[in-house]
Amino acid sequence: MTDRVKTLLTTGASRRSVLRAGAGAAATLLAARALLPSGAYAQAAGPETPKAKLGFIALTDAAPLFVAKEKGLFDKHGMTEVEIAKQSSWGTTRDNIVLGSSGGGIDGAHILTPMPYLITTGAMTQNNRPTEMMILGRLNVAGQCISVGQEYADLKLGLDTRPFKTALDKKKASGKDVKAAMTFPGGTHDLWIRYWLAAGGVDPNKDIQTIVVPPAQMVANMKVGTMDCFCVCEPWNEQLKNQKIGYTALTTGELWDKHPEKAFALRADYVEKNPKSAKALLMAVMEAQQWCEKMENKEELAAICAKRNWIGAPVSDTVARMKGTFDYGAGKPVVENSPFIMHYWADNAGYPYKSHDLWFITEDMRWGYLPESTDAKALINKVNREDLWREAAKELGVTDLPASTSRGVETFFDGKVFDPEKPGEYLASLDIKRMA
Repeated sequence: MTDRVKTLLTTGASRRSVLRAGAGAAATLLAARALLPSGAYAQAAGPETPKAKLGFIALTDAAPLFVAKEKGLFDKHGMTEVEIAKQSSWGTTRDNIVLGSSGGGIDGAHILTPMPYLITTGAMTQNNRPTEMMILGRLNVAGQCISVGQEYADLKLGLDTRPFKTALDKKKASGKDVKAAMTFPGGTHDLWIRYWLAAGGVDPNKDIQTIVVPPAQMVANMKVGTMDCFCVCEPWNEQLKNQKIGYTALTTGELWDKHPEKAFALRADYVEKNPKSAKALLMAVMEAQQWCEKMENKEELAAICAKRNWIGAPVSDTVARMKGTFDYGAGKPVVENSPFIMHYWADNAGYPYKSHDLWFITEDMRWGYLPESTDAKALINKVNREDLWREAAKELGVTDLPASTSRGVETFFDGKVFDPEKPGEYLASLDIKRMA
């Protein structure tokens, strides 16, 4: 069979295209189609485009994109020209999404879950320019950490920030600045560190200055004393501890067990123009998530992440926590088989619950990143495409699908409760809120 005939067969070519191929090719094509089940050639029609440019930040929760590329999963689903491009910061990711690949930017990304909402509304874009996005799936749950500088090693900080508040007040009284670093205003790391601080009475608006630092620059900045604490994904917390510059106070799953974290999202116009391509990308990522989840693959996964074109950090800075061993540093007990390990697929980690997006929007309203008048339900229905995730899951043969778009009532470490049916009550229960 010639390449021309193969192309016509796999693309569900029209009768006119068949005739144009010539009598010999047409006869071969028709004979080949006769061997296929009824309608199979139409179903074999490939993606509208094999191209996509996707961004990522050097973090272990971007691993499904690395694996989908390394293991040929994008190719398997017909996306043979996928470029995975490293971004220097979440701000760069945002700017390149606004540009789009046609403008020299990107079509989508491994991204902080709130960012597609902040970009779609224009709340966090240059000149408040809205650029509509769609969340196709979640990439992981949990797996982030809050770390503090070595100067607080004697406190052995954990969930309780009251001792930290005392130390910060003393430092400020001596005339020194105190700073907490996160990676993007209104993003997950910002919300985790704000929640942790506020739960113990540290007002992130008044008691400490919150600054933005790109993930890969966290350790270097802590080393020179730029900040007192930060929140980020691995490998940067483990690297901080390994270099004895600071230690891990907590992993964010301790704040909220199995909390949603990164998302796989695309520009809305890419999805609308190329729905089959979008689903093919999603299916490749979902298969990669399943691979990443398996414990027997963790050593190889750490080696993949260590490559220079991906994270470029030593395997020793990633593998232990990937496998569930947490050495927090500062003499704190080492935890084996941590229940707060990052999951890529288990516990419905890949499904983008709408109730989780509602929590992020509610928190961004809490801190003033989104207006209180935001119609959260309408915004979520516009951005969250859990319907595409379900379609892709069914095509992959996944049978254990979530019964609802809500995971239900969520309880945090401090006893606060988020009921997706009553987000206003959750906001009212919080003592510290709103940015100055």
